[in-house]
Order: sequence, then C-alpha cells, then structure tokens
Amino acid sequence: MKSISLYSDNGSWLVKLHPFSKLFYLAAVILIPLISGHLFVFGITVFFSICMLGSARMLRKALPLIAFSFTIILTIFLIQGIFYKDNDALLFSLGPVNFYREGLLYSARIGFNILNMLLSFSVLVLTTSPSELVEELEKKGFSPKFGYIINSVFQIVPEMMGTMHTISDAQRSRGMETEGKLMTRLKAFLPLISPVVMSALTSTRERAIALEVRGFGSKVKKTYLYSHPYSTLDRIMKWVSILSLLTVIILRVTRIL
Repeated sequence: MKSISLYSDNGSWLVKLHPFSKLFYLAAVILIPLISGHLFVFGITVFFSICMLGSARMLRKALPLIAFSFTIILTIFLIQGIFYKDNDALLFSLGPVNFYREGLLYSARIGFNILNMLLSFSVLVLTTSPSELVEELEKKGFSPKFGYIINSVFQIVPEMMGTMHTISDAQRSRGMETEGKLMTRLKAFLPLISPVVMSALTSTRERAIALEVRGFGSKVKKTYLYSHPYSTLDRIMKWVSILSLLTVIILRVTRIL
C-alpha cells in the first residue's frame, strides 16, 4: 500500500523523539525570531533546523520545499527591493532598475520567516507519524475530531499528489499529451484537475462513512495499544525550547534584545 504521508521512518534520533517534543521545538523556533525582530535570530533558527534535518538524514527530502521557497523569496526580493514604500537609501542598480537597502532588508525578514517556517514544519512533518501524533493528542484530552483534522492536514498534499499521478498516467494511456511545451501542459491542466477534485470529494464521503462505521463519534473512553514515554532527550528538547522562548520574551520586554 502506498504511503499517503510525508513521514519517513528511517530510525534516526529525530524520528524516535516524542511528537510533543517536536511540537515544542516548532512553536519555539517560529515564535523566537518573530518576538526578537532581529535577522540574525532568524538565521540561527534556520541553521538549527537544517542541522537537525541533516543529522536525521531528512535534509534531502526537505530540499524540494527549500527550492520552492527560494522561488517565492526571489520574487519578494525583486518586488520589495524596487517598490517598497519606505525605500530611501540606494544600494545598487541593475541597468535602469534601482534596489534600495530598506526594501531588501524588509525582503530578507520575510524570506527568512518563510524559510524558517518551512524548515521547522519539515522537522515535524517528515519525522512524525500522523497517527502517533493524533493518538498522543487524544490521550491528552483533545477531541478525536481535532485529531482527525490534524491527520488530514498531514495527508492531504501527498494524497492529492498520488491521485494526480494516477489520473495523469490514465490520461496519457488514452493518448493525452501531458508533457512537453508550456501550452501543451496548460491544455492538459483542466482535463486533469477535474477528476482530481471529483476524486477528492468522493474520497471525503467514503472516509466519512468509514469513520462512522468504526464508531468515530462514540463517547466511550478509548484504550490504546501503544505508548510513547518521554525520554531524557525529549525532556531536554522540551525545556530548552520553553526556556529559550521565555528568555527571548524577557529580553524583548526589558529591551535588551
């Protein structure tokens, strides 16, 4: 059966961590640079996420996300570097186009923020089993419906990609041109996207029926087959994340940072 999750169990230390430890890390890494407001803090958090993914042998799987983010970041640099409303100090020119210091700094802040969020979410998504995360949330008292929403968020992108590939192969077997020049791909887009949307709607209905059959809405307390106790490394990551976030808040409030 084909996996419909981005999660990959390669046995690394990051995969073995408790899902909540990675959630604490995710919250800290996203909030710390936003609260501090300094570019170098964004750089530090991005560096930490890259190191974690690299040590867990997951960096290669995150490369498509990084490449995609660079396309967006480059666009932001071009637009804000030229047209940012507070542009004043000319930094350099490329022919008739002028780039300003204020716009490029603003672009760098947005770009680092995008890259930081993508990498920190990659740490969670690539190394955490959706079913385990949902199960741990339910053990803490969260509604099964909330857990189902979280699980769906993890699965929707790979599931849609898998459906798109299947339909694309089916259409090619019927003689449709789906590869080649840009216009050829644009012509094939509508015949491909319609079955994908209809398939997603059908899948949603079938999943809803399957959940009801299995007693999804039952109020009876559930039992769990597996447990994932906190390890020493889990506690270290949890408290380092919490203390780092509190430290940055205190430094920001006292205007030291």
